[in-house]
Amino acid sequence: MRVFKNKWFVRWARAEGVSDSDLSKASAEIDAGQVGVHLGGCLFKKRLARKGSGKRSGYRVLVGYKSTSPKRIIFLYAFAKNAKANISPKEKEALTLVTEAFMLATDEEVALLLEAGSLVEVHHE
Repeated sequence: MRVFKNKWFVRWARAEGVSDSDLSKASAEIDAGQVGVHLGGCLFKKRLARKGSGKRSGYRVLVGYKSTSPKRIIFLYAFAKNAKANISPKEKEALTLVTEAFMLATDEEVALLLEAGSLVEVHHE
């Protein structure tokens, strides 16, 4: 399984202190079927614990996940539960389209996105 984060998510994770190790753990949970809410298509909402507290008061992370070959997870967007209740219908629609396009991308297209800096691969620790 390959795990990625988009450019926006890279900046957010750095600012919030969310490490690749945290994302690797969340990816393993997702792959084991422990996703939060299925938002349609390949888009899911997952709880992610905040440092020093649990998942309940932590972050809500929107991820794209495809369990079939090629198996991929992409971290797209996140917000603190106390800062935002949920995403808007327009945000959901846009994230669904991005997720579907990414899941249909070939390995060569993914390599080009990595090379361009639009994506970063999460390194499992």
